[in-house]
Amino acid sequence: MIFPKKNSVETTRPWWETSAPIKSSRSKIFITALLASCLGGFLGVTATGGTIFSSANIVNSSSTIERAPDSVAGIAQRVLPSVVSINTRSANGGGTGSGFVFDSNGYILTNNHVIDNVADGKGSLRVTLNNGDVYGGTIVGRDSSYDLAIIKVSATNLPALEFGNSDTVAVGDPVIAIGSPLGLSGTVTLGIISAKNRPVTAGKSGTESSFINALQTDAAINPGNSGGPLVDATGAVIGVNSAIASLGSASQTGSIGLGFAIPINQAKKTADQLIKSGRATYPVLGVSLDMNFTGVGAQVANSNNAILAGGPAAKAGLLAGDTITKFEGKSINAPEELIVAIRAKNVGDKVTLTYIRKSKEVTVSVTLEAGKN
Repeated sequence: MIFPKKNSVETTRPWWETSAPIKSSRSKIFITALLASCLGGFLGVTATGGTIFSSANIVNSSSTIERAPDSVAGIAQRVLPSVVSINTRSANGGGTGSGFVFDSNGYILTNNHVIDNVADGKGSLRVTLNNGDVYGGTIVGRDSSYDLAIIKVSATNLPALEFGNSDTVAVGDPVIAIGSPLGLSGTVTLGIISAKNRPVTAGKSGTESSFINALQTDAAINPGNSGGPLVDATGAVIGVNSAIASLGSASQTGSIGLGFAIPINQAKKTADQLIKSGRATYPVLGVSLDMNFTGVGAQVANSNNAILAGGPAAKAGLLAGDTITKFEGKSINAPEELIVAIRAKNVGDKVTLTYIRKSKEVTVSVTLEAGKN
């Protein structure tokens, strides 16, 4: 081996830190010999042909990976016991979905569209807990306007999830979606909040459509995830996974990074009402909107029954054909935006509307009333 000279300034540095190349042929021989000795060690024989393990003391070792409570694995470990799989069977077919323990006394929160095929009582509803226990479920109440439902199982002391505050969620916050996509229970996916206040239609088409003022996420959500929780970095629920965007092709119905969840603040309010009375109330303006209107804003339909007699809009002086352009000072670009903005409020709230009639802009105050289920 080559040693540095004692009077060299490099004597204070180990040989492996020098950036100068090793030029000695003897060094090359040493490195080759080292590699050869390593190879001999792997082959497990000595120069005389004996095994080198004859006198070795082999000790088995094991290691445990410690996962921080705020890691994805740590959060999943805490949340998974509260997430359930839901299976329905009826004469019209079956379906699968997800849900989570809303109350430890056996109340499960899910989407209305997960259980609506057995809502008439002519079918079966089965709930499978994360530990494998299976229970028959009964529908306590459901609301198609918010696409939410409460079902109950005969179990107590279930691990209920903690609720977060969906109003304080910010774009870019990390989130985890948990559910049973395509029947694969206990599936965990990771993403972020991509956007807030997205007007999204969920549930069935037509009159049963549910308009959601949704949280958008790129966490993978697929059919079967509906009703499962979207949780934040603390493991608290901030949304109920409800809808996905697709490319409109039968071959492209899976996740494309555009998933939507009902904010938990709204979901909790509706769920509490369903548990208490089996019904939920929601605020209305008392107008019928033209859903085919292509201009900017939300236009009141041009029909004789477009304004509910004695309703909030009628009291404020709105007429058929008026175009609502602002709600609480925020611009309204489409009918769906107005619907979700109203449904994010409470019955009895006083709000301001700005509408245009014959090129004239008018701002009025309106008190929202309860819609009829």
